[in-house]
Amino acid sequence: MVSIDEADVMLNEIAEELPLEFYKKLNGGILLLPDKKLHPRNKASDLYILGEYHHNSNMGRYIIIYYGSFEHLYSNLSKNLFKEKLRKTLLHEFTHHLESLAGEKNLELEDSRKIKKYLTTQKNL
Repeated sequence: MVSIDEADVMLNEIAEELPLEFYKKLNGGILLLPDKKLHPRNKASDLYILGEYHHNSNMGRYIIIYYGSFEHLYSNLSKNLFKEKLRKTLLHEFTHHLESLAGEKNLELEDSRKIKKYLTTQKNL
């Protein structure tokens, strides 16, 4: 199992690999929280939020990664695979950030389609 301290080191390593342009206007940076967060529309306590991009007038722009969600879902993975899940999530949230800067919402729409599919699947179970 990857500890929160190990996850923090991994997250920093991944973040350092990214181009500086990705950080434009990301004034709140990247936060790793110990929380486990269920999606508000989950139907069977099985839909966890791994990360979120936030953009608001009070706190600015920042990314949250939920270690507790990773721990819950991926505690059985090797450290390398765990790091790849972190990488995928961080890049997903950076895509939200970059699209927000460009006035785009493609990934937001794709996420909405995935939630809709999840909800439809849950109805059929």
